[in-house]
Amino acid sequence: MSNESTTSHRRQFTPDEWTFLTNYFIGNNYRYRENIIIPRNLGPVQIKTNEEKMVEAFFESCPFKVIMSCVAGYGLGAVIGLFSSSIGPQSATSIETQTARQVFQEMKTTTLSYAKNFAIIGAMFSGVECTIETMRGKSDWKNGTYAGAVTGGMIGLRAGVKAGVVGAMGFAAFSTVIDYYMHSRF
Repeated sequence: MSNESTTSHRRQFTPDEWTFLTNYFIGNNYRYRENIIIPRNLGPVQIKTNEEKMVEAFFESCPFKVIMSCVAGYGLGAVIGLFSSSIGPQSATSIETQTARQVFQEMKTTTLSYAKNFAIIGAMFSGVECTIETMRGKSDWKNGTYAGAVTGGMIGLRAGVKAGVVGAMGFAAFSTVIDYYMHSRF
């Protein structure tokens, strides 16, 4: 009697139910989303190729950022140095007349000095910021502030501890203001 009652209470699956269960347990369970809405003003969606991903990774790498900051800093420093030497010659207080050769030599010295200093500062700031961003795993305004503090402190330490602290605070504040200005505009 107990054998008959257990067989009568068993559920019998239809062929469609067996197919569904087989596909569920063995087949592909990935559900494709059909309700994704892509705004038309963004244009067609393009998937990046592996080559595009490699190029993007190269341009976002720390060594590339450091080299580009160094080159851009050198160029900006050269322009500022050239402008600075043209409006305020160092030998203006001397009584003797300068030759064109002396003026150009002075301009070259000032321009190269500014260019070198800006290149070092740019490379140092970029390297420190990229390292901090990598260590924190975040890309926000704090990275620039921390990098400014480290860079300003390292530059100021050449003149002493007090100058290092003041340099760290000043460079951090400057970096924060520039970051805020750049992010709030766009």
